[in-house]
Amino acid sequence: MKTMQEKVLFLQKFSRQPRMIGSITPSSSFLANAMLRSIPWGQVNAVAELGAGTGAITKRLGQYAEEPTKVLLFEQEPELFHKLKIQYPSYDIHPDARFLTQTLQKSGIDGLDCIISGLPFYNFPQLMRDQLMKQIHSSLKPGGMFVAFQYSLQMRRQFSSYFEMERIRFMPLNIPPAFIYICRKRKDA
Repeated sequence: MKTMQEKVLFLQKFSRQPRMIGSITPSSSFLANAMLRSIPWGQVNAVAELGAGTGAITKRLGQYAEEPTKVLLFEQEPELFHKLKIQYPSYDIHPDARFLTQTLQKSGIDGLDCIISGLPFYNFPQLMRDQLMKQIHSSLKPGGMFVAFQYSLQMRRQFSSYFEMERIRFMPLNIPPAFIYICRKRKDA
């Protein structure tokens, strides 16, 4: 369950930067678990979470990711970034997902098996969306999964241009209700 402190912090961040934060409250445990259950964890050696925020999904990663899965977190908001560094010292935490491929190179990771995203893509300028999508696509191994939640279906076309869309699941048990996009990088890509 989300603490009142997490909810207040998230609301404060949203009120200052609504386009970058995307919601007034952290993701629900229902949303986090639905996203993480859609991933075949036995095949995941390296995973990245983009837009980790207050760690609503991150705190459940340890229940799903098997040892010795390498976990990278990305969070641009400075206060949330520093809180994640303290809460998750065993994970590699980085400030900007727009440099995902460079981060993997520096970390000695040849590609990710899965990327989980809570980034509010539709709130971003198109140039930033394009940059992020190219980084995500380049960082995933062929056949790798991209699992993202959004509050609308507006990113369907752009996600489909990069990935095979396996499923879109509606999650009403979240504020606001969300759509989970379950995508896969084409094996011939």
